[in-house]
Amino acid sequence: MMRLIGIFLKFLGILILLFTIGLIIGYQILFNDEMKYYPVEDPVVAENLKDWQSRKFGLFMHWGPYSQWGVVESWSICAEDEPWCRRSNPNYTEYKRDYEALKKTFNPVHFDPDKWVKAAKNAGMRYMVFTTKHHDGFCMFETATTDYKVTDDSCAFSQDPRANISYEIFDAFRNEDFMVGAYFSKADWNTEYFWWPNFATPDRNVNYSIEKYPDRWEKFTDFTHTQVMELVSNYGELDILWFDGGWVRPLTPIEKNVSGFISDLYLQAGYTQFNPPQNQDLRMSELAGKVREKQPGIIMVDRHVEGSEQDYMTPEQYVPDTFLPYPWESCITMGGSWSYSFKETYKPARQIIHMLVDVVSKGGNLLLNIGPGPDGTWHDEAYVRLAEIGEWMQINQNAIYDSHGKKHFGEGKIRYTYMDDGSTNIFYLVDENESEMPSEIILDKSNLDQINHVQIFGSNSTIVWEKSGGKLRLFIPERLRKDPPCDFAWVFKIS
Repeated sequence: MMRLIGIFLKFLGILILLFTIGLIIGYQILFNDEMKYYPVEDPVVAENLKDWQSRKFGLFMHWGPYSQWGVVESWSICAEDEPWCRRSNPNYTEYKRDYEALKKTFNPVHFDPDKWVKAAKNAGMRYMVFTTKHHDGFCMFETATTDYKVTDDSCAFSQDPRANISYEIFDAFRNEDFMVGAYFSKADWNTEYFWWPNFATPDRNVNYSIEKYPDRWEKFTDFTHTQVMELVSNYGELDILWFDGGWVRPLTPIEKNVSGFISDLYLQAGYTQFNPPQNQDLRMSELAGKVREKQPGIIMVDRHVEGSEQDYMTPEQYVPDTFLPYPWESCITMGGSWSYSFKETYKPARQIIHMLVDVVSKGGNLLLNIGPGPDGTWHDEAYVRLAEIGEWMQINQNAIYDSHGKKHFGEGKIRYTYMDDGSTNIFYLVDENESEMPSEIILDKSNLDQINHVQIFGSNSTIVWEKSGGKLRLFIPERLRKDPPCDFAWVFKIS
């Protein structure tokens, strides 16, 4: 009987353990989606943030030696079992060796950032963020901290005069008045200070006990600070530092308390060891201070880490359902993945334009990603897509730039943006099967009480309107219905 009671208590302990872990996971999901935003206090940073918010549309680029295989960036060398990062070789040791050897054959001989700038500018993009270092630790910039970099003699591209790729990209975009941003991964799976070869690499986190080996973690912190200071010291004026790897952060008070509780449950359940989440503190406040001594006013984004180093929020691969009352940016891929794929399928221009309008109407920016290929070029279709977006932006850009979102961002196929002069822009999102404009567009007039004039971007046609039944009705003349000024979304200005 006592043996059965013991088995029952052990089983109960495991159930409580699993339930508690579930609560932690639920908390983390909630925390990442709804964490508190801390308003920027530095007036110079606040002014630059306001400028960034006015630009609305940016270019993201994930690029590294992994593009030679057309695989997801970095993640295939992480021992997490997800369908999107499976390895072609089931032998992890061999795979990681071959992955890191890609440095030797990386040779993007057709690299031409000026061509990228031209295409992005014509599409209406006004800022950019480039991956100077992803989680795999490969540096697309010159650094004194490691030989795992594009400028190392063993890299095929190192002798090219454009070998310092990050410098070339920042310089090209800066020359065309883009705000330029450096993506930087806080995790680094190449350095022994993060993934120590003495141990296996079970997941994305540091693979040794920081409490047991504090000197090793201190070396990693210094390593990280040195690389970031190289970027802000040697690469001209940077507008944005975009830190990824949100799991590399201090523990929250709840995590500290829950870890102790779970450790006790592990012991009660008969386990001899529990590996709790670790306090992966990189002293980001200290780093921010050093960075802003070099570059006052630079915007910092410590993604998914609640605190004063997250100057704007970054929902990934989705658009929030509601207006958000703080600075934010949806980072979304143009194709199916962040990195280059040999058989990429790009989102249609209609979808991207609707996404841009939806984001801006809710008060955010859109950062659209294109992954360059191993030879330093984009797919031809990426240029086509940007050209299609550019045609629409040429007509309607004044309803996008410098606009604001509000809580009432739209309804159905309608979206609104608001201007400082009191005017309102109305976007009608056109379905794929709509070839003609409707004869009448009916709007909720709750935000449109003061109306003097209605016009449509891209045409001189007069738009007659009336208020009735609590609605605003716009009457579209027949010649405009037959020949709309643009595709994808029609935009009206109410002043």
